[in-house]
Amino acid sequence: MKYGNATLGQVEAVWNKLGGEEGVQLFLAGELMVSAPVRIWKTWKTIKLGTGLKTADDFRKALKAGGFRIGDWTNDILGKPAFSAATKEVEVELVKVLVRELGFKNGATRQEIYQRAQELGLKICPNEVGPQLRLQYKDQPNGEWIVVAMEPMTDALGNLGLFFVRHDGDGRWLGGFYGNSDCVWRAGLEFVFCK
Repeated sequence: MKYGNATLGQVEAVWNKLGGEEGVQLFLAGELMVSAPVRIWKTWKTIKLGTGLKTADDFRKALKAGGFRIGDWTNDILGKPAFSAATKEVEVELVKVLVRELGFKNGATRQEIYQRAQELGLKICPNEVGPQLRLQYKDQPNGEWIVVAMEPMTDALGNLGLFFVRHDGDGRWLGGFYGNSDCVWRAGLEFVFCK
């Protein structure tokens, strides 16, 4: 058979999906277009940015007062010029998605993940989402670990990193993880994007 590994049943299914003989003729004439279905993303959580916290010290104090822990790397990048907070209050809708839900069964690089997510209608987050999500996600279940899809920020040693929020036996953390372009993120890891 000249259709590779396709079975006769699969060829017939395509025929039927196109609407039979008439649909196939329209498709071949360029009068019938086939497109992938648009994915409707369900909002996982809505958070507020621009809540009045403006500086790295504002966020550090709020995290400490809330009983949250902060990693050394995160403490470093909060003070970098690349970190910014919204000047007025705005709500953002967040979508939580596994790397494999984006089509990467064996993991993918940050760039591949971001590109696919953007093709599917998602946006990378402002970097303020990291600390704000940590502050506003007080009921995070134990064992959950979520990476914030954001433009990576450079630490004091020149490494790129992304925020993550996690809850484990040591408490609820705002941390950071390497976001270098060659890092491959496993298929079961969750990212959060803006809707």
